[in-house]
Amino acid sequence: MPAVTRRPALIALLLAVVLVGAGLVSYALVSGDDEAALPKATGETGPDGLRPFYTQTVKWSDCGDGRCADVKVPIDYDKPEGETTTVRVKDIPAEGKGGRYLFVNPGGPGGVATTFADYLHGQLPDAVLDEYDIVGVDPRGVGASDPLKCFGDRRFDDFAASDPTPDDAAEIEAFRSDYTELGKACERKDGELAAHVSTEEAARDLDVVRALMGSTTFDWFGASYGTQLGATYATLFPEKVGRMVLDGAVDPSLSAEDGALGQATGFGRAIRAYVEDCVQKSSCPLGRDPDVALQRLSDLLASADASPLRTGEDRKLTEGLMFYGVAVTLYDKKTWPVLTQALQLGLQRNGSLFLKLADAYFQRGSDGHFASNIGESIYAVSCLDTEDHSTVAEVKASIPRFEKVSPVFGKALAWGVLGCASWPIKPTHPQIPIDASGSEPILVLGTTRDPATPYEWAKALTAQLKTGVLVTREGDGHTAYAAGNECINEKVDAYLVSGKVPKDGTVCKA
Repeated sequence: MPAVTRRPALIALLLAVVLVGAGLVSYALVSGDDEAALPKATGETGPDGLRPFYTQTVKWSDCGDGRCADVKVPIDYDKPEGETTTVRVKDIPAEGKGGRYLFVNPGGPGGVATTFADYLHGQLPDAVLDEYDIVGVDPRGVGASDPLKCFGDRRFDDFAASDPTPDDAAEIEAFRSDYTELGKACERKDGELAAHVSTEEAARDLDVVRALMGSTTFDWFGASYGTQLGATYATLFPEKVGRMVLDGAVDPSLSAEDGALGQATGFGRAIRAYVEDCVQKSSCPLGRDPDVALQRLSDLLASADASPLRTGEDRKLTEGLMFYGVAVTLYDKKTWPVLTQALQLGLQRNGSLFLKLADAYFQRGSDGHFASNIGESIYAVSCLDTEDHSTVAEVKASIPRFEKVSPVFGKALAWGVLGCASWPIKPTHPQIPIDASGSEPILVLGTTRDPATPYEWAKALTAQLKTGVLVTREGDGHTAYAAGNECINEKVDAYLVSGKVPKDGTVCKA
């Protein structure tokens, strides 16, 4: 099962968590907070038909170092009188005078924003935390927001391990039927909600929460897919935009094929950067020549397709699982040594470490339970955002272009375009064109060798946003903020605290 879209930011954090067997944080709602300290709604009644949602009473309860609530929203904004769902909100109060709310999202689609709020709270400096509450809103169908429940754990294990590079008609049919089965399972178990988890609908939920939090402006830090969600909000509600940071930008204007080709380009650059670093070390198991090293890695993946590697468990390491095991280590340069260790074992037909890495990618615990539904929601959301689909013949014809930019990942990412073509639920609110006309300046961050959201996407999104301002981080890894570049951190912090907008085109060198 190849990746079809962006993964959440800060995979390295998830990697560390899963490898020690920890799961997703579970927030218990306990005693209520001091009523005087709770957010007060703005009093807005919202667009026509949405008054009950914009004026609802929110019941807050303590949850760890913050407070949580479930906010009711319509499943279908075209029929607000119909069925409803809830989105989970976590608010970590400001440490100083406060007065602003920084809404955050880690990406995905399917990243858990309530957990990301905790993480980002630990990364932001005191100057930002003095000004802002940090607010995570799990998007509809994700995390604790009435999550989609499609496959069971065992069936998803099989889905994650499936062949990402089908070789004949039977394998192509099995590839496509996996996605159809997943979509039907979502539809069967989650009913109408499975057809209404698009990015546009999630952005509309954010505006309901904004009003209920008592904020007349919408301040946002979105990473990876969170940039698409933030840009969509800014296009729908430009007059509400306050200070918005889009880190590791997605280009929502691309077709499914062009988006996959862009991601192949990003991962191609990232694996080349890893290999060029690896071959300079005596510990590198791929040799001393970068081109030979890339071929050895491609051959190892192909060998797992022909004959899965042993792992010491009752699960074998398939090509699909190795694909994710390699990819996850490219999100942060600090995890490159882990990839080297996995390759040392893998070349001895031992796939145990690659299996742990793949499990980290999907947030699978050692007990076989998945800590979140990101592996399913990533398709449920992405396939409702796009209406263009490729045929099998078109995918086959595109493979040489994909393999040219990424010999290691290209073929799998080319076939991944068929995933949404096989999705049985048809989109009703596909991705809207981005422009955000009339908004305040929006800060876009791009990293030159970002694997998951290639640098070209940051430039493209900046151009689409009428008030976009691009700041570049030269370096490796996914996203720019809190990645060890003080220039980036200082510019983002100054923008959030004082509204100081960097000069468009600023480059922060490694």
